[in-house]
Amino acid sequence: MSAHRAVGLLLGVVADGLVGEPRRAAPSRPVTVLPEAADALARRIGTAAATTAVTAGAVAAGMLAERVTGRHRLLRTLAVAAGTWSVLGGARIAADGTDLARDLESGDFDTARARIAAADPRCTEDLDLPGLSRAAIEVVADQTSNAVVSPLVWGAVAGLPGMLGARTVTVLGRRPGMELDIASAHSADPVARRLDEVANLVPARLTATLTTAAAPVVGGSAPSAWQAWRRDTAAHPSPNAGRAEAAFAGALEIRLGGRTVYPRGVAELPVLGAGRNPDAGHVTRAVELSRVVGLCAVGVSAVLAGVSSVGRRRRR
Repeated sequence: MSAHRAVGLLLGVVADGLVGEPRRAAPSRPVTVLPEAADALARRIGTAAATTAVTAGAVAAGMLAERVTGRHRLLRTLAVAAGTWSVLGGARIAADGTDLARDLESGDFDTARARIAAADPRCTEDLDLPGLSRAAIEVVADQTSNAVVSPLVWGAVAGLPGMLGARTVTVLGRRPGMELDIASAHSADPVARRLDEVANLVPARLTATLTTAAAPVVGGSAPSAWQAWRRDTAAHPSPNAGRAEAAFAGALEIRLGGRTVYPRGVAELPVLGAGRNPDAGHVTRAVELSRVVGLCAVGVSAVLAGVSSVGRRRRR
């Protein structure tokens, strides 16, 4: 087994859980400065070129870190751990999701609307409790795939370069003003959008699989998660987001998706799941489900790291 990579991923996950996401104005992790760097560069060379340059820089940084640490296993383990912590979003998902559930339980809808608007391009002004709960759960499901499962999978199979590159294109494709507007199928950064879609094709489906398996842990339904994932995502305009969201909907036995208002218009998205409308309690359970899926992803990543290590040795 590729011990340094597997142990490094585990240490990064532990650091994410222990350190958490400090509540301060300054960026707490390197990944948070990428949007600003890309925007500054875009003003000079254009959006597409800036996305390519920043992504290439992230991949190059990972390659350099692996080359510098060389055959020093302890240093390589620490480098993987630091890289994992720098891009992982588990602590942020848990913190934001918990805050959202608290806002909804207390009836502070204005604060909940502001939190969701900061994480998702949809319009939130007219959302009521079910609409806000639905949006919160969709954000939790989507971010679990993009900010937890995806970095771990790419770190396991492609090391630091893969992890940093994949997380970079996701962050750049979803930065404020650049997100895909599903209502018009438009993105201000189509390069980042396409790279993001490719990078998350496998992680999104793995997230749905793990969500199905983890559903009973939070009192959910694995059969419903499987049915919603397989039945409801074919008509979703995103090749990735609908998978995790549908699995979460089925696992929690609620309905997500449906009519969604964006700045450029209204999108009639497919209804995901077949249960009741969600409420604040379901947001709390979604956060718990996200945590369990993240833990499962750690185990899967360790196995993938071992398989990729065996493959490299055989090629040599």
